[in-house]
Amino acid sequence: MLIDLFPRAHARYASLPLLGPQMDGFAQWLADKGLSTLSIRNRIFSAPRLEEILSARSIHCLGELSQTDLLKFGAAPAADDSRQSALVRSLANYLDERAALARPVPPPSQRLADTFRDYLGQVRGLADATAKRQRDTALALLEFLEFDHSPATLRALGPSNLEAFVKVCASRRSRASLLDTVSRLRSFLRFLASRGEIAVGLDTSIDLPRVYRGECLPKALPWEAVQAFLAAIDRSTPGGRRDYAMFLLMTTYGLRAAEVAALQLDGIDWRAAKMRIQRPKTRCPILLPLTDEVGTALLLYLRHARPSSRRRAVFLRLRRPFDPVAAGTVRQAFRERAQRSVPDLPFHGAHCLRHSLAMHLLRRGTSLGTIGDLLGHRSPESTAIYLRLHAEDLRDASLTLPGEPKEIGQ
Repeated sequence: MLIDLFPRAHARYASLPLLGPQMDGFAQWLADKGLSTLSIRNRIFSAPRLEEILSARSIHCLGELSQTDLLKFGAAPAADDSRQSALVRSLANYLDERAALARPVPPPSQRLADTFRDYLGQVRGLADATAKRQRDTALALLEFLEFDHSPATLRALGPSNLEAFVKVCASRRSRASLLDTVSRLRSFLRFLASRGEIAVGLDTSIDLPRVYRGECLPKALPWEAVQAFLAAIDRSTPGGRRDYAMFLLMTTYGLRAAEVAALQLDGIDWRAAKMRIQRPKTRCPILLPLTDEVGTALLLYLRHARPSSRRRAVFLRLRRPFDPVAAGTVRQAFRERAQRSVPDLPFHGAHCLRHSLAMHLLRRGTSLGTIGDLLGHRSPESTAIYLRLHAEDLRDASLTLPGEPKEIGQ
């Protein structure tokens, strides 16, 4: 790869004592990321200058540096230093992926929170995203207690400390969000108690916020609004073709944003007209029929809009490097298109497409069991909530109001 980039000067870069052994693989890694030849050349061109800086600091082995340490050698983006800055950022990511850099020792709070996350995933079988949220709550509590500076605070943990932490959380959360936070906090406290870190029963000392079951309705849109949203997407551009295919998957199968982002090319069986969808939340894949409309939208995107890449994910970023989209990318794309094309759309969260499909199927007479299987609900109660939005059936079930009471003597 290095010879192709610099036919005459490749030895100059390959012979660098520190960076030389990494240059060929680094250049190939950049190419696999989708960077242009010019961008790769610009980064490699700055390698001798970075080598001089490292040598001046008496760095004799890249393994002496952590990713954070290496990033400090990147100059601030400016007219004269932009290539060196780009080299340092890319090289730090490349070496970190290959475990060629020193791993900094995490503080005690982070180690304990990571142990809790691993327990949730490996023992309790929680989804990665759920385990991460619980880990973040645990880390927030440990930081609140200043655990890194004084580990003894955990042994002395009592209801007053927990109440103070919950008050801080309540100042920036809704009742429903606070309920989730307290539930995650209780889970962490039970974990600590099982390890003998704190007293047993502290989890029951926290009162849960009062949130009434079913007080919030699912955010479902009228099906006509969903169709208008899809029709408003300009499919003449690469971004429009990608976004239309993503949102059509959500409105056809009720997929979550994370499930759309996780769709792989190997999961599409074109001959059998089927798709294999990985469900990150339940970790149970589902096989779905590939409809003609969805298949056409995917083909138009794959043939005319998807960047050339060795990545097996179906949906990629629009700009270099062409990495797979994340769930946040799907949500952001929905928010931007909804605000631009349908400004009066009541809900700007991508999850409302999932709720809208459930209501559409319910109104067409689809059974709750079938809807629940399609949405990946483990409990029928999760699907039954949509019954409260079926206004037509609720009106039929309403009782007749009694007439005006008559006065005595009439």
